[in-house]
Amino acid sequence: MKNIYIPPKQAAFGQVIDSIILLILIYVVLLSPILLGLTAPGKSEAKKLEQVTWETLEQNPTMAAQWEKLGYNPEKAAEIINQKFDYTIKLIPFIITALVVIGYFLMVLKMSEKEYREVIREKFD
Repeated sequence: MKNIYIPPKQAAFGQVIDSIILLILIYVVLLSPILLGLTAPGKSEAKKLEQVTWETLEQNPTMAAQWEKLGYNPEKAAEIINQKFDYTIKLIPFIITALVVIGYFLMVLKMSEKEYREVIREKFD
């Protein structure tokens, strides 16, 4: 009879703990640049309007009604509507991010290959 590979079992409690730890790690990784002050507000150019109305903000009646449901009047909404974000990509951080993602992918491939070979060795040796 051939050896049948039976992977190790993990208890439900262990899976819950693993999931919670992963969620915490993801949250920390996404929040840490903000907490460390590594993010900078984007350059924005807000249009200055002499008379602020829904029409000068280029909002149709349906859009204006939604703004008003949220508790905004034209003056308060103008700060949000007129703020244009700068989406320029900086080359060095982009390259660093690409290298990290590619490095992680290669590491996962290498580790998966190692584990795959172990399973094959256990099953067929």
